[in-house]
Amino acid sequence: MNTCLQAYCPFHSVSPEPEPGEWVSYLTLVTDKVKKHFQKVMRQEDVSEIWFEYEGTPLKWHYPIGLLFDLLASSSALPWNITVHFKSFPEKDLLHCPCKDAVEAHFMSCVKEADALKHKSQVINEMQRKDHKQLWMGLQNDRFDQFWTINRKLMEYPPEENGFRYIPFRIYQTTTERPFIQKLFRPVAADGQLHTLGDLLREVCPSAVAPEDGEKKSQVMIHGIEPLLETPLQWLSEHLSYPDNFLHISIVPQPTD
Repeated sequence: MNTCLQAYCPFHSVSPEPEPGEWVSYLTLVTDKVKKHFQKVMRQEDVSEIWFEYEGTPLKWHYPIGLLFDLLASSSALPWNITVHFKSFPEKDLLHCPCKDAVEAHFMSCVKEADALKHKSQVINEMQRKDHKQLWMGLQNDRFDQFWTINRKLMEYPPEENGFRYIPFRIYQTTTERPFIQKLFRPVAADGQLHTLGDLLREVCPSAVAPEDGEKKSQVMIHGIEPLLETPLQWLSEHLSYPDNFLHISIVPQPTD
């Protein structure tokens, strides 16, 4: 028999900057807290690899918690009610996460990929090993100052330019099995005009944008809010990227009520 218990997880909130708090962290980083919470009612032999599920959908540990909420539960009330499992790991749906080192490796891989898009890897390559560690420890320990001292360098660009080389973004949809959409997209057009969120969506995910005379069928969610399509993409990348330096954009069906 599978063991599952209900846990109220108020992980998600809204902030103008990507602070390293629980809502931008990963589920596996709070595993120790969950195990400790349920120790009184669990037998040791009943505990194997912990995993989480929401309304029948296993929650990917390598997605930030806020992204999972936006994608799967943005219309639900807080606190977010998810189910904690200690058995029957869904091999076909989730990657194994043997330890926190795996989370760190995934996080740093994303940071390096983002910097390759923004700065041709020049910023991350100029950092020392201790700087990389400070980024990770700032996120893991919810230390904003420690994290942002290093991350600020990844958000800079030459003053003679209007933005990054390319915008690190990933678009997620609940209506497709494709993990996400990711393409090269510049923040500034050839004529010098700043590209907007709407420009990005119309090029790489046109179904997310309602026609002028049509009904709106989708919501575009980032950190629990629905930004205006006229918002410059460079601004969004600087202020609403997750700690991994990617702009994670969720496309979800428009609520009917």
